[in-house]
Amino acid sequence: MKIIVITSPDFIAGEASLINTLFEGGIDRIHIRKPKASADSHRQLIEGIDAKWHSRLSLHDHHELAVEYGCGIHLNARNPIPPKGSEKLMLSASCHSINEVAERKQQCDYVFMSPIFNSISKQGYAAAYSEQELLEASRLGIIDNNVIALGGITPEHLPYLEQLRFGGAAFLGHVWNKASDGLFTCSLDGMFNGYLKPEC
Repeated sequence: MKIIVITSPDFIAGEASLINTLFEGGIDRIHIRKPKASADSHRQLIEGIDAKWHSRLSLHDHHELAVEYGCGIHLNARNPIPPKGSEKLMLSASCHSINEVAERKQQCDYVFMSPIFNSISKQGYAAAYSEQELLEASRLGIIDNNVIALGGITPEHLPYLEQLRFGGAAFLGHVWNKASDGLFTCSLDGMFNGYLKPEC
């Protein structure tokens, strides 16, 4: 199961270093999602991240930088169409219904399906699917290895998501709520219940 982390929408002190540590600890991919940030601010963050990880970053905004640095591209309502020159880059998209997942995963390397559980980081952002709907989507093969669960994910959910055949899980609130707790070390595995493969 892939483990993906989405950045906080606001910049965090030492964020590039924290991202390097997450990769070293075994995170598969990191999405930079800062919808109000400038291209220059994005560039500064990317350049602070070790270049060996750039291909494992995905940008939600300023996709021209993804082309420049070889990052992945994440499509959303703000940026629904990939830019020219991005044909060989990793492509993902946000989906908020089962029908949208079924359609968009045909066009992308993977898609986020959300919200699966009540959000940790967005107040009032509640789970959108019943357990029966998720089980049926799994039975029909709509949920598969190219579908990433998002929304209120904590490590305790991972076995259940595996049973539903999700290909991975995306974390936001669970990770960045711990950023000030001194838990970002090269052994992050305890934070993800043994699902990581540290690279250091």
